[in-house]
Amino acid sequence: MSKSSVVEFLTAAKQNESLREKLKTAMDVEACVDIAEDIGYDFSTEELQMELSNMPEEEVAVIINPGISPRRHIQPR
Repeated sequence: MSKSSVVEFLTAAKQNESLREKLKTAMDVEACVDIAEDIGYDFSTEELQMELSNMPEEEVAVIINPGISPRRHIQPR
């Protein structure tokens, strides 16, 4: 598990529309980690949450379901 793996995963998600669509259906961070593991990435939910909390909200919204932390106040799709 590593921060670099999270960064690589989020970079891949920015570039891959199919992956972004899968992430937008995820209802929590654990589901995002499961999706990442399915395609070969290895990191924890805590590592993902930490990286997401360091990103601008607009950038996070492009990649994953807006209801996922750090913006839990937004209703999931």
